Amino acid sequence: MWIDSHCHLNHENNADGDPPADIIARAREAGIDGMVNISTEIKGDFPVVLKTAQDHENVWCTAGTHPHDAGIEAEKNVSLNELIILARSDNKIIGIGESGLDYYYNHSEKDDQINSFRKHIQACLETDLPLVVHSREAEEDTIRIIREEGGGKGALRGVMHCFSSKPKLAEEALEEGFYISFSGIVTFKKSTELQDVARMVPLDKILVETDAPFLAPVPLRGKINEPANVIHTGKFLAELLSVDEKEFAAQTTENFFTLFNKAKSE
Repeated sequence: MWIDSHCHLNHENNADGDPPADIIARAREAGIDGMVNISTEIKGDFPVVLKTAQDHENVWCTAGTHPHDAGIEAEKNVSLNELIILARSDNKIIGIGESGLDYYYNHSEKDDQINSFRKHIQACLETDLPLVVHSREAEEDTIRIIREEGGGKGALRGVMHCFSSKPKLAEEALEEGFYISFSGIVTFKKSTELQDVARMVPLDKILVETDAPFLAPVPLRGKINEPANVIHTGKFLAELLSVDEKEFAAQTTENFFTLFNKAKSE
């Protein structure tokens, strides 16, 4: 049983403009039993992200603003209370995000990203939902803000999604009780440092994801990604960590339902 803990089923870059139903069907055929459809704009894609989750069994979603979009006026105007109410509005909404900091692209001003990140953390604490964190070239600020806003160790639950940062951030996130999610990046030949990070993460803190339609794993690198392909990342990690594939699938699925405890296998 595999769960794709992070994908974008409604993204315009999905293969051939396929509708989410077709992408989900291919995932089922490949042995993927569930997936999380991630929101990037509360005032943008969230309604269709939620509708896709509502329309399909064992498909869940999040509510949140991606750091790339944190500077959009409509997103800045979403109040903390509005985000809390939204996150509580449907059982299919099992997390908040993705939120965080991205100083590599810096599509939004740093202050807007930081303000949005703090708001999302506060909403998580109020709703007891896990936070889905995007962090790129912003390691120090990411962990600092998590510690400043997180309410003490164990109060804030979350996952560092599509982890590709330095080992130090993984260590610090684990200290805060966070999970680490690996995408197809870990399968790339040159990702030796990231593979070393995977070896240091406790098995009960690992999730797998695609971040589809991006970052297809080997042997599909360069192609448009989709949830069916999470099995390649899962198999790679099982071999890397010298764990039986079925045991690793079961462990990462258990981890998923422990973190995203609002999710239910339907």
